[in-house]
Amino acid sequence: MFLNCHTYHSLRYGTISVEDLVELAVEYQLKVLAITDINTVTGIYQFYKLCQDRGIKPIVGVDIRVENEQHYICLAKNPKGIAEVNRLLTDYNCEGIDIPKTNPQLENCFVIYSLENIPEVLLEHEFIGIRQDELNLLVKPELKSLIHKMVIHNPVTFKTDEEYELHKVLRAIDGNILFTKLAETDYCKNNESFIDKKKLLNQFTNYPEIIENTKFIVDVCSFDFDFKTPKNKKHFTESKESDFELLSKLAYEGLARKYPDRNRQAVERVKKELTVIDQLNFCGYFLITWDIIQYSNRMGFMHVGRGSGANSIIAYCLGISDICPLELDLYFERFLNLNRKTPPDFDIDWSWKNRDAILEYIFGKYGKDHVAFCGTNVEFKRKSRFRELGKVFGLPKDELDQLSKKPKEQHDQNAVVQEIYKYEQMMIGFPNQRSMHSCGILISEEPITNYSALEFPPKEFPIVQFDMHTAEEIGLEKFDILSQRGLGTIKDAVNLIEEKRGIPIDIEDTTISKNEAKCNELLSRGKTIGCFYIESPAMRGLLRRLKCDNYKVLVAASSIIRPGVAQSGMMREYIFRHNHPGQFEYFHEVFEKELGETYGIMVYQEDVIKIALHYGGVSAENGDVLRRAMSGKGRSLSALQKLKDDFFESCKKKGHPEQLSQEVYRQIESFAGYSFCKAHSASYAMESYQSLYLKAYYPVEFMVSAINNGGGFYRTEVYVHEARMAGASIHNPCVNLSEFQTTVYETHVYLGLMHIEKLEATVKLLIPKERKENGDYKSLEDFVKRVNIGIETLQILIFVGAFRFTGKQKHELLIEARFLLSKNQYKTKIISLFEESQKDYQLPIIERNPFEDAFDEIEILGFPVSYSIFDLLKTKHRGDVMVNDLLKYHKKQVRMLAYLISRKHVPIKNKYGNRDDMYFGTWIDAEGQYFDTAHFPDSLKKFPFKEGGIYLLLGTVEVDYHFPTVTITRMSKMPLIADPRYSMDEEKSKEIEQSLREDVSKTSREPYPLEYEIVLPRKKLI
Repeated sequence: MFLNCHTYHSLRYGTISVEDLVELAVEYQLKVLAITDINTVTGIYQFYKLCQDRGIKPIVGVDIRVENEQHYICLAKNPKGIAEVNRLLTDYNCEGIDIPKTNPQLENCFVIYSLENIPEVLLEHEFIGIRQDELNLLVKPELKSLIHKMVIHNPVTFKTDEEYELHKVLRAIDGNILFTKLAETDYCKNNESFIDKKKLLNQFTNYPEIIENTKFIVDVCSFDFDFKTPKNKKHFTESKESDFELLSKLAYEGLARKYPDRNRQAVERVKKELTVIDQLNFCGYFLITWDIIQYSNRMGFMHVGRGSGANSIIAYCLGISDICPLELDLYFERFLNLNRKTPPDFDIDWSWKNRDAILEYIFGKYGKDHVAFCGTNVEFKRKSRFRELGKVFGLPKDELDQLSKKPKEQHDQNAVVQEIYKYEQMMIGFPNQRSMHSCGILISEEPITNYSALEFPPKEFPIVQFDMHTAEEIGLEKFDILSQRGLGTIKDAVNLIEEKRGIPIDIEDTTISKNEAKCNELLSRGKTIGCFYIESPAMRGLLRRLKCDNYKVLVAASSIIRPGVAQSGMMREYIFRHNHPGQFEYFHEVFEKELGETYGIMVYQEDVIKIALHYGGVSAENGDVLRRAMSGKGRSLSALQKLKDDFFESCKKKGHPEQLSQEVYRQIESFAGYSFCKAHSASYAMESYQSLYLKAYYPVEFMVSAINNGGGFYRTEVYVHEARMAGASIHNPCVNLSEFQTTVYETHVYLGLMHIEKLEATVKLLIPKERKENGDYKSLEDFVKRVNIGIETLQILIFVGAFRFTGKQKHELLIEARFLLSKNQYKTKIISLFEESQKDYQLPIIERNPFEDAFDEIEILGFPVSYSIFDLLKTKHRGDVMVNDLLKYHKKQVRMLAYLISRKHVPIKNKYGNRDDMYFGTWIDAEGQYFDTAHFPDSLKKFPFKEGGIYLLLGTVEVDYHFPTVTITRMSKMPLIADPRYSMDEEKSKEIEQSLREDVSKTSREPYPLEYEIVLPRKKLI
C-alpha cells in the first residue's frame, strides 16, 4: 500500500535512512514496500537486500520531479522497468532531453500521477494516486469517472513530527532560503508517514476498485536482481576462447622480452597465472587494462601500475606493471586466486596532465552507454551542517563562522543556536550531494543504465548514482584510473633535459636508476625533496634512520611509513633490527628464511600469506583468505573462527609446539589489518628512484619541473629554494624571458608568469604567445601596444620586476605606465600604422631601499627572490649552531635561528596513557640546510607557533639512528625589518611579515605505540 517512500537519498528532502525505512515496514507488519526516491536509484540495491533479509517483497521505482514539481511516480514491473527509468533520467541529466510531463514511454513500469497532473489520456499501465485526505474530492464527476484507474497513494517522507520539521529545514537548505520564507509548495504535507495498514485500507472501503488496483500493481511488480553474476564487460574480443588465446600470445611475447634467458621460474609462473585467470573468466579484464596501456604508450604517456596487480607476472609481461614479481618474491595469490570471486583490481597512475586523455579514450573505445565513474555520496560534514542551518535561521556571517569553526563551548548559547544544535545532530550521516569517485571507472557488458541513472557532475564525466561498495555488491568492479603530479614532474624533466641540453633519457628503463651509487647516496642522506613519495619530513627522517641505500630497503621504507604499519609498532621494530642486526634472534627458522629481508618482521600483506603457507602449511590461496578475513573485508566471525581452527590444525600436523603457533597467529592477527601491499610499495619505490635519478644528475631541470607540476608535499617556495641550492640563479618573472611556466636557460631559472597570483590567466598566456609571434618587447610602450592590459595589471608586472630589461627604476616605469594608460581606460590594444615613440621625460633619480624589491616579491609571489628571507631580519644573529654540525651535539642544548617550512600535528600518549598533541617542525637555517624539531605539549603551551616566519629556537639535540631532531624547550618568532615601502605607516609596514606562509598538516590517527608496548619477541622461541 506504501508505493511512494522517500529516504534521505532524496537529497535535502527525505529524512529516513534505507535501514530505518525497512525497519519501519517490519514494525508496521508490512509484506510489501516500495522505494521511490526523487530522481535517483541510489538506495534501491541496499533496499532490495534488506527487504529480502526481512521477508518483505521489495518494489523499486523513482519519484520523477522537474524543478521540484512532481510529474509522476514510476514503479518497475521488472528489472527492465528500472532500466527504462534510468534511461529517462540519464537523457535528462546528460543530454538535456526534457522529461515528458505525462505519458512517458515506459513499457515495463507502472506510472502513477497525482491529482494535480492527470493526463488527458491514461495509458493501460498508468494510474492516478489518491490520498486518503483527497477521497472527498471523488464526488466530482471528472474524478468519479476515473476511479477505475486510481490507486492508494500514501507517501512516506519522515517518521515523526520532529522529522517533519527537519524535512522543512532541508527544503530551506535546498532552496537556499530562510526557514520563514518557505511556501507550502516547497515542502510535503504533514501526513507523509507510515500509518497502520488496516486503518489505511478502512479509509478506502467504499472504493474497492482502488484497493484492487493497488493490489494488482503490488502483485505484478517484481525486482529479482542477481547479485552474483559479474556485470563487467565480459570479453575484449568476441569470445572467452579468443580472449584467452590473445592473452596467452601477449603474455609469452612479453615473457620473451622481459626474460630473454627463458627463466624457468618465470615460464612456470606464466603458465600457472594464465590457468587461474582463464578459470576465473578474467581474461577480458586483463586485456582491457592492456588495451588502455597500449593507448597510453602510443601517446607517449608515462604510467605506474601499482597495487596488488603488480604481484602478477602477466601484468609485468603485458607492461601493465614495471615490477618483476620474481625479483621481490611477490605472491600472485595476493592478487588473484581461485577463492576470489570478484575481479582483480588494477590501480594505474598517470600524470595529472594526461589522465583526462586516458578517460576520453576509455569512454570513446568502450562507449558512453557502457562506461561511467563510480559515484560517492557526500555527507553533510560538521562545518557544513552548522553553516547551512545557520543560514536557514538567518544568522549573520560572523556568527556563521563562529558556529562552523569553533567548538560548542565558544558558541553564543541563545535560543536559535539551541534549535540549530537539535537539527545538526539529526542531520549526522545525511547525504548532501552526489559526487564523482576520484578514480573508479566502471565498464559494463550491458548498458550501464540497466543498473543506474547517470548524472553529470562538474568534471564532465558521467557518474552512476551509487558508490563503489554498491557497485561491487551488484557485480560491477572498477578500474582505478588515477593521477598524480610525480609522473608529470618526471616526464617534464626528461623533456626539459632533452630540450635544453640535447640529452635523451629513457627514464622508463629502470635499470639506469635503481643501482646508481649517486642516487643511493642521496637516498641515505634524505636528500629527496621533490622526489615522489620520499620527500616528506617523516619519510626523509626514516631514510636517514635506515641509512637506506638500496631498492629493497626503500621498498620496505615505503611500506612501514604507512600509518597502519607504524601503528602496529612494526616500523619502530624494523628500524631497531635494521640498525642492530646482531641484537635479535629469529624466533623460528621459517621467519628467517621467508622474512629475512625484513628481519623476521611482517612488513607486507604478502608476508601474512608466506607465514601461513610456510609455517602453517595452509595454501597460499587460503593464506590470502585468512589475511582478508583478519582485515575485516567481508568475512563473518564464524568464517574467521573456521580459518583459525584450520590454521592450528595444520600447524599441529606439522609438529609445531602449541605455544609457538599461538605466538605466530598472534603476530598475524595483530598485523593483518595494518599491513600494506608489497607490490604497491615496490611500484612507488620504482617511481621514487626515477625521480631521484633526475634530481641526482639534472637537479636544476628536475626542480623546475617539480615547480611546474605544482610541487608535492611543500609549497613552491621550497622547490625554488632547492633549485637555488642545486646551483641555479633564480630570477623574477620577465616579459621577455619568462613563459607561462617556470623555465631554465643553462643555470638561470626564470619564474613563470603562473606564479603571479593576481595576474589574469589570459594575460599570463598572452604575454609569451605574443612575444613568440612578433619578437621581444622593446620597451614598456611596445609592450602596452601589443598586449591588452589594464593599469592595475601593468603595475603588478612592474612591481615584480618584469620590465627590468628596460634598465629603468620601478617609479619611472610606473609614471610611464600612467602616461600610456589612464586608470579608467578601457583595455584595448593600441593599433598604429606608424610607430610613434613616446617622448622621453627626465625624471629625478630616487634612492630606493634595496629591500623594497624583496617585499614586493613576498607580496606578489609569496616569497623573496632578490634576497634571502634571513636578509630581512632585524637581528644580525644567525644562531650558534648550523645544521651541518647537529650530529656533534647529541644530548646537548643548542640555539638556532631558522625559517619555518612546515609543521605536522601528531597525536601522542602522555605519561598517564592519555591522548595528547604535539608537532614536528621542518626548518631551514641561514645556510639553506633542512632540519627537524619536536614540540611536545608542555613546550607548545608556553611557546606556540605563531604562523610562518623565522624563529629563534632553543632545544636539545636527540640523534635517533643517524637522524638528529631538536626537541624544543623555548622558541620566539623574530621580527623582520619594517617594510621600507610604508615607512610612514607603522601598521602597514608589518603586514608582509604577518603574511609569511607555512604548511600545516593535521593527523587524526591514533597515537603510535610506545616502545614497551611493542610485544615482538627478539629471542628464539622453542
